[in-house]
Amino acid sequence: MSFTMSFAVSGRSLARRAVTVLAAVTAVTAATALPALAHVTINPAAAEQGGFTKVAFRVPNERDDASTERVEVTFPTDHPLAFVSVKPVPGWTVKVTESKLPAPVKTEYGDLTEAVSKVVWSGGKISKGEFQEFEVSMGKLPEGVDQLMFPTKQTYSGGEVVNWSDAPKTDGTEAEHPAPLLKLTPAAAKADPTASPAAAPASAPSVAAQPVAASSASDGTARLLGGAGLLVGVVGIVVAVLALRRRPS
Repeated sequence: MSFTMSFAVSGRSLARRAVTVLAAVTAVTAATALPALAHVTINPAAAEQGGFTKVAFRVPNERDDASTERVEVTFPTDHPLAFVSVKPVPGWTVKVTESKLPAPVKTEYGDLTEAVSKVVWSGGKISKGEFQEFEVSMGKLPEGVDQLMFPTKQTYSGGEVVNWSDAPKTDGTEAEHPAPLLKLTPAAAKADPTASPAAAPASAPSVAAQPVAASSASDGTARLLGGAGLLVGVVGIVVAVLALRRRPS
């Protein structure tokens, strides 16, 4: 009896310890995962080189005692974008700044001497536990470049400014304040419109059409045979019943 009780007590103790360890591991995991989820990011995170794309800068609020009131995104000038347009966000004012480039950049539309260098959203509010997306359409994306960085400053109501501007680390670990990064992939190969069309596939062998009359005749024959079979079956049942009635008890 005492062995059974001590075993039960020991089992409960082990269960409590297991629950405690599990809770501690969960807390540590959550604590390490939350900062990564709170980064300012660009979505989608990849686009094709040489084309246009629409992205959203996703800005979460990380503070419990302050709200985000200003977001400033810096655009690359080493690989300038000729066309940038923004989507209005209710409650926010947007200001697009163009700057003179250090040197003209040749494009298919001519030499580009100025380009968007900064976009600022202000006057709105991202409260505790909320996030806001700021959409931008832009292009043409440079070719031969594998990524574009968009350093971003996030300003809180208390005056704190968080600068999301760290470049990716060479060792693969995550930077403390990583800048929103747009990965650029080579454009998919397109078919040459001047190429001769492929030879048409050989036509499928023709199937001789069955005459309608023959089809109808075979249909009628099948129905007639089916009806005859059913009649024979009924007659057999009647004969069997009559035979049973005539059998002496």
